[in-house]
Amino acid sequence: MRRLTATPRPDWREKIESVGLVFSASTKPDGTQVEYWHESAYYEFSMDEVERLELVAEDMHRMCLEAARFLGTGAMGDLGIGPQARELAVASLEAADPDVYGRFDFAYDGHGDAKLFEYNADTPTGLIEASLAQWYWLQDVMPEKDQWNGIHEALIEQWKRYRSRTGMSRLHLAHAGNEDSGEDWMTTAYMRDVAEQAGWATVGINMADIGWNHGYQRFVDLDDYPISTLFKLYPWEQMVREPFGQYLLARELNPAWVEPAWKMLLSNKALLAALWHLYPGHPNLLPAYLDSPRDLEAWVAKPLHGREGDNIRIHAPGIELEQPGDYGREGWCYQAYQQLPDFDGNHPVLGLWVVNGESVGCGIRESDGPVTDFYCRFVPNTIDAPAPAVGATAS
Repeated sequence: MRRLTATPRPDWREKIESVGLVFSASTKPDGTQVEYWHESAYYEFSMDEVERLELVAEDMHRMCLEAARFLGTGAMGDLGIGPQARELAVASLEAADPDVYGRFDFAYDGHGDAKLFEYNADTPTGLIEASLAQWYWLQDVMPEKDQWNGIHEALIEQWKRYRSRTGMSRLHLAHAGNEDSGEDWMTTAYMRDVAEQAGWATVGINMADIGWNHGYQRFVDLDDYPISTLFKLYPWEQMVREPFGQYLLARELNPAWVEPAWKMLLSNKALLAALWHLYPGHPNLLPAYLDSPRDLEAWVAKPLHGREGDNIRIHAPGIELEQPGDYGREGWCYQAYQQLPDFDGNHPVLGLWVVNGESVGCGIRESDGPVTDFYCRFVPNTIDAPAPAVGATAS
């Protein structure tokens, strides 16, 4: 794995916006504007690295399912979601409710073992840049190369499998914001596109516009049409706390959710402690515990429901850091501190995407400091190997 420099395309902004990456620029609290999309550099993998890391991601997904079953027993508490929500998640896991996608975050520098930071299994973002934007960058800049990226094709195939398995054909897709919310809206729009390519008839809706019809005893859309299958870019732990959350607890009254309720167990940071409990010393895991750091000399405290690095606390040699945010009341997981790789002051995290439990691609975000937060950069990747033959899919 190497970080190499590249010359940005003159019309790069128009190119990324044309595929839906319209949320590249953001402004820090001090007024500094930062660009999320960064094509002045790229990371290059060897094919051997890709194949090894694919196995790591797939093994980790299987291990996480075992850890979710352990969390479902209540052995590590109510996970900040309460016993009824935990029971709902367990019932969903036992029923093997189908899922679509997820993203692991790993530290990896090209040497040694990749180390798991977390599993974004319920509402993973970073999808458009990993699936589309970096693929079109590759075709424009170095089409002779391959890329670790089969995400788009894998999503279409999974939505086809989902339709075949459930017999459903109408899919509602919802997010929490509006068109101005950028990433959530565009990620949901992209998921709608791949679902339509898989043969679904789709309906877009805001989460706030989903209603409950007492006569039907069903969730309904704005036309009072019952919702049978719903993709939602909205966290389960928030849904179960809201006024309509009481209706979620009766599985027989619910639509088929994507992602399903069992993802509550995988997206919770308690998963990290459960993994270490079940697989102590595993080369791809970092020691992790609930409630206290125990014997860890350097650690990162992560709120169980935290996102985007909010409220993370780092205690390590030369580092005492606490991020702002609104999380933490639900409880904490303490994970051994793992220094991010350093490529000339750039600190990458690998986002390894899985679809139907299979590794399908990689998106890389890098930061200037020890936390990969909202103001990080997305940097494309290549594989040091020839591009696949015409008609083949990049892996």
